[in-house]
Amino acid sequence: MPKYTYKVRDEHGKTFTGSYTTDSKDRLRAALQNKGYLVLEITETTVGLFTPRGANATRRKGGKVPGHVLAFFAEQLSTLIAGGVPLVRAISLLGQYSSNPTLGMVLTQMAHDISGGQSLHEAMAQHPKTFSHVWMSLVQAGEVGGQIAETLMQLSIYTKTQEGMKSKIITAVTYPAILFLSSIGVLIYFIVGIVPTFAQIFEDFNLTLPMLTVVVLRVSSMITNHAVLLILTFVGAIAAFRFYIRTPNGKKRWHSFLITMPLFGNFLRNIYYDRMLSTLSTLLRSGVTILNAILVLEESFDGNIIIQNALKQVRAEVAAGKSISDSFADTGVFPGLMTEMMKMGEESGKLPNIISTLAKFYADNVEQFIARFSAVIDPILIIGVGIMIGIVVASIFLPIFKLSQIGS
Repeated sequence: MPKYTYKVRDEHGKTFTGSYTTDSKDRLRAALQNKGYLVLEITETTVGLFTPRGANATRRKGGKVPGHVLAFFAEQLSTLIAGGVPLVRAISLLGQYSSNPTLGMVLTQMAHDISGGQSLHEAMAQHPKTFSHVWMSLVQAGEVGGQIAETLMQLSIYTKTQEGMKSKIITAVTYPAILFLSSIGVLIYFIVGIVPTFAQIFEDFNLTLPMLTVVVLRVSSMITNHAVLLILTFVGAIAAFRFYIRTPNGKKRWHSFLITMPLFGNFLRNIYYDRMLSTLSTLLRSGVTILNAILVLEESFDGNIIIQNALKQVRAEVAAGKSISDSFADTGVFPGLMTEMMKMGEESGKLPNIISTLAKFYADNVEQFIARFSAVIDPILIIGVGIMIGIVVASIFLPIFKLSQIGS
């Protein structure tokens, strides 16, 4: 009988590896799942007589693939499987005709792995840069429940929703960013290119300059004469800041500031809540256990250590027998509305539906903020930059008016 090595994770998040001899990989997977483990990987270790040593050493790991491409892939794969096309054949076809070279390479390797005995989620686990923890957990749940086509369609909808929100945020920020950078460029051109010319004229006439003109001339002189030093200082400050926020204490302070800062803190929290709740709802609807679902969320939220630590606490309390709503409330991170609605969902037995409704609520808040931000930020930028350029122009023309009076 073949011998297999396996990698599993228990309900507390600890990872274990081991080996076992059995007649099939499916039997080993079922045995591990019956013990409450989340199966991450099962690999056959029996090597054939003619298998070259290190045959897998040249495998290429997949890279990042855009979300909309993955959503389209999940939808296509779901359609093919629902239509009766064998899994290996379906993945081979999608890999062969994929418009994304990275995804095409990944799918080709996945088809080879699956034909060699791996399950779909095990083949995906070989490419962690391409497929997230959410993808692998949902696919595994779909395989266990025999509903892989339905699960893939849910994945497609989930990914499209997440990408749609990301696209709205990028669209809302792009135009103001371009306007701001262009305006700063014009302002720097005035200060560095035009103001020094007039400064020499004012010096030749030995004029007593207004305070506004003196300030602008000094700023212009500092930027012109110490440009290299200012650039090095700016780059050094950014490098020091990036180094600090990579330290445990710095990361915690920075992530705490992001979700508590005025105006934008609430916006970022709503984005995190929408992403967390929509992911949790999708996982629970697909049959993933609550502990494994929270574990997947925890691993996915490496972008904010405050929420990640809160999810660790939630998982520990749920594993100890506490209710989901009380566990979320004990963290002090999540709002009361969320925990109270979760409590109602637990009492009514409709937790996934309640969580989905909550996700939509926070998504609507994000969209409302984006709409208001887009409507307000453009005139604010235009007026602000206009005032700055007006100050520079006024600082130049005030002495010129004085010169004209002297000439008269």
